[in-house]
Amino acid sequence: MPNLDSVKRRRGVVPFAGLCVLAGILVAGTAAPVALGAGLLSNQVSDSVDAISAQLAAADPPLVTTVTDRDGTPIATLYAQYRLPVTAAGIATTVKAAIIAVEDRRFYTEGGVDLQGMLRAAVNDSTGGALQGASTITQQDVKNYLINVVDRNDPAAQQADREDSLARKLREAKMAVQLNETKSKDDILADYLNVVEFSGTVYGVGAAAKAYFGTTADKLTVPQAALLAGMVNNPTIYNPYAHPDKALQRRNLVIDDMVTNGSIPASYAATAKATPLGVLPNGPVTPSGTCLGAAPDAGFFCAYAESYLVHAGFTADQLATGGYTIKTTLDPRVSQVTKDAVDANVPTTQDGVANTFAVVQPGQDGHQVLAMVANRNYGTDPAQGETSTDIVADASNEFGAGSSFKIFTSAAALVTGKAGLDTPLPNPDSQCFPVPDAPCYTVHNDGHYADPITLADGLATSPNVAFVGLESQVGMPAVLDMAAKLGLRNTLATNDAGHAPDPKSGNPQYSRPQSQYFQNLLSFTLGNSPVSPLEMANVSATLMSGGVWCPPNPILSVTDRNGTAVPVRQQACERVIPTGVANTLEAGLSKDTTSGTSAEAARAAGWTRPDIGKTGTTQQSESVAFVGGVDGYAVSSMVFADGPHPREICPGTPVHLGNCGHGAFGGTVAAPPYFHAMSVLLAGVPDQPIPPADPAYLQARS
Repeated sequence: MPNLDSVKRRRGVVPFAGLCVLAGILVAGTAAPVALGAGLLSNQVSDSVDAISAQLAAADPPLVTTVTDRDGTPIATLYAQYRLPVTAAGIATTVKAAIIAVEDRRFYTEGGVDLQGMLRAAVNDSTGGALQGASTITQQDVKNYLINVVDRNDPAAQQADREDSLARKLREAKMAVQLNETKSKDDILADYLNVVEFSGTVYGVGAAAKAYFGTTADKLTVPQAALLAGMVNNPTIYNPYAHPDKALQRRNLVIDDMVTNGSIPASYAATAKATPLGVLPNGPVTPSGTCLGAAPDAGFFCAYAESYLVHAGFTADQLATGGYTIKTTLDPRVSQVTKDAVDANVPTTQDGVANTFAVVQPGQDGHQVLAMVANRNYGTDPAQGETSTDIVADASNEFGAGSSFKIFTSAAALVTGKAGLDTPLPNPDSQCFPVPDAPCYTVHNDGHYADPITLADGLATSPNVAFVGLESQVGMPAVLDMAAKLGLRNTLATNDAGHAPDPKSGNPQYSRPQSQYFQNLLSFTLGNSPVSPLEMANVSATLMSGGVWCPPNPILSVTDRNGTAVPVRQQACERVIPTGVANTLEAGLSKDTTSGTSAEAARAAGWTRPDIGKTGTTQQSESVAFVGGVDGYAVSSMVFADGPHPREICPGTPVHLGNCGHGAFGGTVAAPPYFHAMSVLLAGVPDQPIPPADPAYLQARS
């Protein structure tokens, strides 16, 4: 077995005078004063060393950020450099002996630089020869810190860190002497082994041990340690997966060096060299460094949490390198149950049909997001039903949420007094409503309804004419303002394609945000515009919170690499409608699953709980929705065409695209996953009643 103490003793002690001479040379800034322009070189070195040394001291190496669910179970890792730091005590003696044998046999006796090697390099450089290496482990530690930590985002600086010049060598050497004076040899060695690259995104011996061998740095055997030690010279050439023969030759050379250095006996070396490389198959095996590697029920949630933190002031680089622990609000049971529900409704690989599902927990001091799932998985392989767009958080349902937008018209009518829950609304089979710059806007009911119809019955059965008439009476500014207040804040900031508005576009549909584009368009209440499924769930949460809007929050806590809590900036909750309006609207929405558009699906599912709900169906059935809530769960379930050739969505097992004449409805296709998931989650839980309507909002007041 390796004997590191013998390595430390073997070389004896470099004469103190030699170290003093070396130190003097370095302080002067030149190792070859004759014919080298000593003064100029000294200035080049001295002007930069102190500043760079300060950067080195302040720079923390990039670490892996861990994203967890609310129970602390990891759901994803974020990183730019896959690094698992270890202490000096956590690194096997085999590794230390191997790296010293092949890289720097005088490590424990030199003063941070190799005097002989530096003088040889200086003479070679001054006479026009190739600049020779002569770098000690301490110098390599400095160089790797500069390349992989301090200058990792600056290609030009990295190039300077690698340039083949004596000035660069001397700068490293002087910093190495400084480092040698302030740190123990064991700590310098540990620093080096934590920062060095082992190919690709694998950095440091802790990550390398796991990625190549599925073990930890304190358990690496002689053959394993020798392989890793051999790689640091050139991680590309000695990559055991790409170049196994070269990697094996290099590993065995390191083992021979360990024998020469007295770390292991020759008899043991023969056995070690006969050992196969033994790396994990299909490696190096590392977790994904983005949310794309999250579990199927957590990918969209992870992406939203990352985006949320960026909007709160974190940079993407901070999240990928800061070594944070991000504890999210994701409830693993809710997430898995809802994922199962949407997969049962629409298979993951179903061509052209997406089913999103978002769950938010209401509350007057915060709206925690519990689940964000879809039949699609968050990934990059469309053939496997994956998408790299966050179809749950973004306004990616470009066809809209249909008549569920009638919630906003109803809320605006209650607040302005234009209608109460019992107010009869004119509701002919069709009507043409006056609009600016056009003869009129013609609307038809899909079926026969009472005329007039109360607002309460209208919420349950969803006639178009009555609600467009109410919207016209209330006014588009008030309806759009209500939609934003209740929750569609990011949605209304996008254009009518669900993207950032493009001021250069000559088409108002794309040049302006929806909040402006729909100012004179009565079609808004029919929900034919792009919408965020998550924000629609948060609309329900606002009503269930008594009219208090809070941002849909995915974060419980963030701690840094040292375990210190990091504050997360977020918008404050705000009351957006009176409690009486929220309760009255909930009472109006409570009929949907008993006598309204989702009642048949509720009966088929055996659903009897008091809840709120509103379905939506777009004109060509390219998108259907159910928005509601029950017992502390605010929910949106949306099924929409998401392929390049959208068509009518048809009910069935499974839900599919087709030409089915009269396609899917919110009640027939979007509501069933809600009944499925909530029945499982609430099994054995007592019912919670829906608040009664406030008498002040039963009749019109203006």
